Amino acid sequence: MKIDIGIETNAREQIAAGLSRVLADTYTLYLKTHNFHWNVTGRMFQTLHLMFETHYNELALAVDLVAERIRALGLPAPATYKKFAELSTIKEEEGVPRAEDMIRLLVEGHETVARTARQVFKAAEGANDQPTCDLLTQRMQVHEKTAWMLRSLLD
Repeated sequence: MKIDIGIETNAREQIAAGLSRVLADTYTLYLKTHNFHWNVTGRMFQTLHLMFETHYNELALAVDLVAERIRALGLPAPATYKKFAELSTIKEEEGVPRAEDMIRLLVEGHETVARTARQVFKAAEGANDQPTCDLLTQRMQVHEKTAWMLRSLLD
């Protein structure tokens, strides 16, 4: 059935492609955060273990919201490791970093998702796509706040 939500097909496709990058970055960050939750050690173990759990649970909910927005725009959401690896600008880690390096890597990851979301926002705003703008605004807020909180642990 034809989609008629007030956003032209080419704009919906462009926004969905951008959201697919947000989804891939978010999922990769989710996986990295979960990895660090399982493998963190050291003086800050308890604090980081619990914090990382809070973060990966939030990210798990976020991937669903982003994927569902892609679907609402009428396009398929990417859903394989292979596709996420192609689309994501966040790279997986080899081995197990030290706790402080985990924090730095997660700061970088959250900042990356915020930048990716900000790029997509321009296309959504240009297409008068308020639901996507709202979703991206919420995601940027979460990622920027999380990056700030993680950075604070490094001071």
